[in-house]
Amino acid sequence: MQENILSLNNITKSFDGELVLEDLSLEIKRNEFVTLLGPSGCGKTTTLRIIAGFVMPDQGSVLMEGEDITTLPTEKRCINTVFQKYALFPHMTVAENIAFGLKIKKKDDDYINKKIKYALELVNLTGFEKRKPRSLSGGQQQRIAIARAIVNEPQILLLDEPLGALDLKLRQDMQKELIRLKKELGITFIYVTHDQEEALTMSDKIVVMNQGYIQQIGTPEDIYNEPQNAFVADFIGSANLLAGTMIQDELVSINDVRFDCVDKGFGNNKPVDVVIRPEDVEIREKGQGIFPAVVTSVLFKGVHYEIFAKGIGIDWMIHTTAYHEVGAEIDLYVKPFNIQIMNKPESEDEAVIQKE
Repeated sequence: MQENILSLNNITKSFDGELVLEDLSLEIKRNEFVTLLGPSGCGKTTTLRIIAGFVMPDQGSVLMEGEDITTLPTEKRCINTVFQKYALFPHMTVAENIAFGLKIKKKDDDYINKKIKYALELVNLTGFEKRKPRSLSGGQQQRIAIARAIVNEPQILLLDEPLGALDLKLRQDMQKELIRLKKELGITFIYVTHDQEEALTMSDKIVVMNQGYIQQIGTPEDIYNEPQNAFVADFIGSANLLAGTMIQDELVSINDVRFDCVDKGFGNNKPVDVVIRPEDVEIREKGQGIFPAVVTSVLFKGVHYEIFAKGIGIDWMIHTTAYHEVGAEIDLYVKPFNIQIMNKPESEDEAVIQKE
């Protein structure tokens, strides 16, 4: 069983009287790639800065391998951070940037040179030792920032939206590089982003956050296929988020149209939230489905068409490889196991608080 390398226990933090994190607890295992995912202002960067030691929590504790490091200075933690803006020294060469932390630790020249060579090989930038940061592309600068962090042999590498300044192709390339580096280095990565694709692509575990609370923790597959509440369903990928009534076990009504499902235990005639992913909505000929609709919009997305259809007061989003004309009368069908049922929050406050 993988052991925990980091534990956040009941962390609370406010800035200028505004609560940013409330009673947040999280366990991170050794060698995991964990992504903190959520919209701006959800508390993910504050969580990262508390782990790094840049910010002190108002309440709670941070444990690393069972040792309380809550008040330990940043430089004494075996943790390094890679920032979005790279933070490279423009007047230094690539080699000097990578060596900076090692020189502060008073490592000898032979050790430093070996580490520079190793780090540049690891990020595929051998031969760039004498270059200055301004002569490098954004992706190359980001890899130098990562190289500078890993030569210090951290047990945990923190990455604060490190790919946000890159274009789409570079971002996708760097996602692959980070996955490779994590496997080769065997260290724990904690990654902050608001980009769902990045989180789903790279993570072993995703922590979805909103308004200072953890909404759900799970694998990318769990988060996408089994969202625990409406926020997670709506934030992760595209979704048809619908109001429904649980008639009884394995039967839900959406605008008075009954759908078979596989969920149980919600009670009878209870209001619920229903999530149906657009790729799980099947378009059938009129009279052969269970929900009549009319196509209102068709967008070509490359690998599929994104079709919007309206029927019985509901606007549906559908992803399909088959083209359908605007105005076409169709029927929709959803397999029972592709319908996700969730409890409807009883208040706005309940909607943002993690369920036990």
